[in-house]
Amino acid sequence: MIRVFIADDQALVRSGFRMILEAQPDIEVVGEAGDGKQVLARVREAAPDVVLMDIRMPEMDGLEATRRLVLDESSPRVLMLTTFDMNEYVYEAMKSGASGFLLKDVRPEQLADAVRTIAAGDALLAPSITRSLIEEFVRRPPPGATTAPGLDELTERELEVLKLIARGMSNSEIASALFVSQATVKTHVTRILAKLDLRDRVQAVVLAYESGLVQPGGE
Repeated sequence: MIRVFIADDQALVRSGFRMILEAQPDIEVVGEAGDGKQVLARVREAAPDVVLMDIRMPEMDGLEATRRLVLDESSPRVLMLTTFDMNEYVYEAMKSGASGFLLKDVRPEQLADAVRTIAAGDALLAPSITRSLIEEFVRRPPPGATTAPGLDELTERELEVLKLIARGMSNSEIASALFVSQATVKTHVTRILAKLDLRDRVQAVVLAYESGLVQPGGE
């Protein structure tokens, strides 16, 4: 059973998400909060696997609440909620430690699938949204201006995989592009995250752009 905590300052939104998620046989909603401070106070007791976190909340916004949550190694994974008119926050959400983001007008089945994806340890990086957002809002230093610790430890193939991850490609898409199995890609991804001391694919995307390994708009 996947345990989910819902954080949003609108009660109607919380109740809507609760109804959708509790209709799933493998998902349980274990708590709610209306602002970031309540999230920090209630999450430890609720012990969720995933937190649905709204960005804009009173007292403490979702970005700061996420930063504080992920400081704990046993913290739940965070799925950030956003709207199309708040795109400028998405990159910051990724840097804050969120494992993905979701539009608030998502279809019910997509919400449940997103929770399952995050709970399974994967990052929710939809190419159609993530790539355009990163390329529009990232502030990339000149190539080589920043060298990420551990980047020089990656093999040539691992660097290739990292670049494809940064383009928003899934393991299956990377496997097809490199003519290898998905299991091989998964192994490469695991090694990349370990060598770079990264939490998940989201942090890998951020690092790839900020280090200049991948350039916005580039192929």
